[in-house]
Amino acid sequence: MTEVPPSQTLYLSNLPYKINMDELRASLYSLFVTYGTILDIVTKKANEMREQAFIVYDNVASATAALRSLQGFNFYNKSLNIEYGKTKSHVVAKLDGTYRMRSLDSKNKGTAVSASLGKRSQADEEDDEAPTKVARQERDSSGDEDD
Repeated sequence: MTEVPPSQTLYLSNLPYKINMDELRASLYSLFVTYGTILDIVTKKANEMREQAFIVYDNVASATAALRSLQGFNFYNKSLNIEYGKTKSHVVAKLDGTYRMRSLDSKNKGTAVSASLGKRSQADEEDDEAPTKVARQERDSSGDEDD
C-alpha cells in the first residue's frame, strides 16, 4: 500500500453505520476540534460512503496532530481508522484558488468545465480551419452600372 503525503484533509473509516448524519457530524466536530480549526466535515448517506467521513483542517499540522492522537480511538464502540486524504478537498481548493467546477455530463465526467472559463476545446479549434460564415460581398456603389 502506498503512503499518502500529509494533507489538510483526513479520511476516516470504520465509523458507526446506524447513526444520524447530524449526530455523527456533531460528534466528530467535538472530538476533532481540539486539534485545530475545522473547515469542513463531509459525511454521506449513501451505503458505500456510510461508514466514512472527511475532516478538513485549515493547516497540515492540525491534521497531523489529530491523526496521531486519534488513530485507533474508540468512537461509538468502534476503532477509528484515520488516513490523510488522497485528493485536495474542495474547500481547500477554493481557498487557494485552484478549484475547478466539474462537468455534470457523464461523457465528460472528471474534466473541468471549459466553457465557463472561456477556454475552447480541440474540436472548436479544428473548426476554425473551415470558415463557418461567408462574408457578404458589398456592391460597388460608385454608379458605374448604366454608363
